Amino acid sequence: MIIESLLDTDLYKFTMQQCVLHQFPAAEVQYRFKCRTPGIDLRPFVDEINAEIDHLCSLYFTERELEYLGGLRFMKSDYIEFLSLFHLKRKYITVKPDETHPCGIDIHIKGPWLHTILFEIPVLAIVNEVYFRRTYPGLSEDEGWARLREKVRLLNEEPESAGLRLSDYGTRRRFSRDWQRKVIVELMARLGDRFSGTSNVMFAKELGLTPLGTMAHEYLQACQALGPRLRDSQVFGFEQWAKEYRGDLGIALSDVYGMKPFLEDFDMYFCKLFDGARHDSGDPFVWGERMIEHWRANKCDPRAKCLIFSDGLTIPRILELWRRFHGRVGLGFGIGTNLMNDRGPQALNVVIKMVKCNGQPVAKISDSPEKGMCEDESYVKYLRQVFRLDEPEGRTHAGA
Repeated sequence: MIIESLLDTDLYKFTMQQCVLHQFPAAEVQYRFKCRTPGIDLRPFVDEINAEIDHLCSLYFTERELEYLGGLRFMKSDYIEFLSLFHLKRKYITVKPDETHPCGIDIHIKGPWLHTILFEIPVLAIVNEVYFRRTYPGLSEDEGWARLREKVRLLNEEPESAGLRLSDYGTRRRFSRDWQRKVIVELMARLGDRFSGTSNVMFAKELGLTPLGTMAHEYLQACQALGPRLRDSQVFGFEQWAKEYRGDLGIALSDVYGMKPFLEDFDMYFCKLFDGARHDSGDPFVWGERMIEHWRANKCDPRAKCLIFSDGLTIPRILELWRRFHGRVGLGFGIGTNLMNDRGPQALNVVIKMVKCNGQPVAKISDSPEKGMCEDESYVKYLRQVFRLDEPEGRTHAGA
């Protein structure tokens, strides 16, 4: 089967789940699947996907897995005890053919946030691996190895690149579990300390790597329904995160509402409290310059902070960003699809996004419009009005 361990997921699902356990244990949510790649028909694979999800829902954490998670400095003992009883419940997820959806299938997740949050990454990995093994059976690895070794060559031949670090963020869109492991092992061997770790907790445990991750968009989206006031939802989310982790896991996600509201909310307190910020949409060069300027304006030395880039990265783009910013600010690069699904066939651009929390629509308004996702367009319009996204920058805002 494709998923054989509940650790076969990204670290930020665990860090967010722990926060949900302590801060929002009663929250109810809904997620939807979306395939952004045109011309894909996943209907022939529905039965196989469902069989894989049946197996996923039979898994429990082993004692060794719990011991490993409990050894991470930011994991709390009551959360590990919760995980000792945890498994994904099949009643919370449905997968069925639906011609009204892109790619011909509907994947709907609905239930308590605490008990559904771990579905996203393994389900996306299942969809990808089923699609590629059925569509390209027996595909040679030769092209994948050639492309990977060219990436390694570019990195190793880059002048003045001491200190450049990249990590694997590719679990959700990997070609297969086996291929992801092979790529990680190759990068460990050929890049040495330039390969800083992986978001995949299972491979981090198995291969002795650092597991990486903090928060994802769904956390700040849910705060739209959980906070005291919509306009303050981003501040509320950062404050609850700080309450949970007390300065640990201090990388803030900047693009749930776009850069302008983020900078308005990310004031001197958060600038000093958080270690850095993560870029996941929009022009990364513009974003990086604005973050450096913002830290300086808030009495922080950018060289003591970190920019994490994670939006559709390739090795050439990483090198461009490195040349622009190294020496001016700390840097990290999380590369996903281009590492873990670059074997010749076009990779699928698939996502599972939260669309409701406690019965209320939630949305992401990205700096890259195609990355937004919400089932209620009137709510998106309202959100844009509340955060004054259509006004010129520099205007002050009133609450809503």
